[in-house]
Amino acid sequence: MQYFKVKKLGEGTYAVIYLAKAINIDTSIKITFDDPGAHFERLVAIKRIKKTEWGNGLEVNAIREIKALKSLKHDNLLKMEDIFVYKDDIHMVLEYVEYSLEQIIKCNEIIIMPSDIKSWVYMLLNGLNHMHDNFILHRDLKPNNLLINKDGILKLADFGLSRKITERMTPNAVTRWYRAPEMLLGQTQFGFKSDIWSVGVIMAEMFLRFPFLAAETDIQQLETICKVLGTPKNYAYFDTQMQTFKIRNYPKTNLKNIFTAVSEDAIDLLEKMLQINPADRIGIEDALSHEYFSTKPYATLPHLLPKPKDPK
Repeated sequence: MQYFKVKKLGEGTYAVIYLAKAINIDTSIKITFDDPGAHFERLVAIKRIKKTEWGNGLEVNAIREIKALKSLKHDNLLKMEDIFVYKDDIHMVLEYVEYSLEQIIKCNEIIIMPSDIKSWVYMLLNGLNHMHDNFILHRDLKPNNLLINKDGILKLADFGLSRKITERMTPNAVTRWYRAPEMLLGQTQFGFKSDIWSVGVIMAEMFLRFPFLAAETDIQQLETICKVLGTPKNYAYFDTQMQTFKIRNYPKTNLKNIFTAVSEDAIDLLEKMLQINPADRIGIEDALSHEYFSTKPYATLPHLLPKPKDPK
């Protein structure tokens, strides 16, 4: 397979992403500068690891992402189709996915129905469940990392911060607004339920159409969480940190007062995912079998889900 770079899609800390045309040619020369026009097999995304990082030793997040993409195969996870070296740069060829959940949430022209949210949350949990079955935490779940293709299938992407559950963790992985309390508190031993917290925050954002728990510092983030969900009781690690973070005792807010038009079973699932103490937080299998997914309105079929007019 040979690839022609069409345009730059974006740039991150350690990589540049391009839209490219995949040309079905049996050749060792992976990159071509001859535009095939309409004569190509499909569009792909090429993630080029930046030369400065590659020259000084491969960036650790790139290694993690490559390892995760090579080991994980699931309909709700972004697929890596190829990997090669060109001019000393590592190139990861990924399936091209047109939209992101963040795009949909922010698009005022799109009406999001409760059944749509149910479909996206179920696909998100399905993909995450496959990661957890393989003992891998995602650790960076947020709407911008949840991609949706033209057929409406949601795919988890950006595995640069993913970790094997056996590895020592760093608490500052997830984007702050979606970071579990145990990570904000600085714990280095945390498990799969830190991802579940992120799913709960994302689900809440789908209903609200704006970020649910947003703050500018870790201390403010903990304060924001406690103001909404109440300062936890019987959470020993939190108790030892309260004086350090100067967090007051807050009563729990009734989520029905925030999510006024949301069904009781949806609020029940939200509450179970958004338990501050991870020991009390719902596990992924119980979340997938929660009554929310088996009651009306039933989840929208993927191909009927709303999408923006223009790809990202």
